[in-house]
Amino acid sequence: MKTNITLIGMPASGKSTVGVLLAKRLGFSFVDVDIVIQEKTGRLLKEIIAQEGTEGFLRIEDRINQELDVGRSVIAPGGSVIYGEQAMAHLKEISTVVYLRLSYRSVRRRLGNLKDRGVALKDGMTLRDLYNERIPLYERYADITVDETGKTPGQTVDELRAIMEARLMGRGPEGSGNTDQ
Repeated sequence: MKTNITLIGMPASGKSTVGVLLAKRLGFSFVDVDIVIQEKTGRLLKEIIAQEGTEGFLRIEDRINQELDVGRSVIAPGGSVIYGEQAMAHLKEISTVVYLRLSYRSVRRRLGNLKDRGVALKDGMTLRDLYNERIPLYERYADITVDETGKTPGQTVDELRAIMEARLMGRGPEGSGNTDQ
């Protein structure tokens, strides 16, 4: 039985906001993997990217996500976690993976300075390029997809909580009626 929930999605999709609220409502712990990376390396994400480059950052992120050993937790990894096959295999093994889907327009509106946020952008890549590259990966790894269009974080949490409680209690099929899978 998987006792964790991992939230994946684009930067600014609300993984941390929704994650904290969901953890409180379920009585779970909350794990922000970006903070774990900063604690383990002693550097801010933007410093790691500046010093190690995007590929170096992705290797560090993949390793730290592979090493997560938690239970009854809502896990919020960085949006680039889906590039790490070993990390995603581990997260799928220990958790139900939930993709928080957000339109490109909403992502663009919510995002501030990409470099300040520690977003792993390859040289010459635009936000649109990043969005188009990542969406198929989020969809591939997701056990459940929640469309956040027009929803507040609280509404997203209510929907997710209902899905997860139904799964934990064994009601309904895997994925319930609120998913794309």
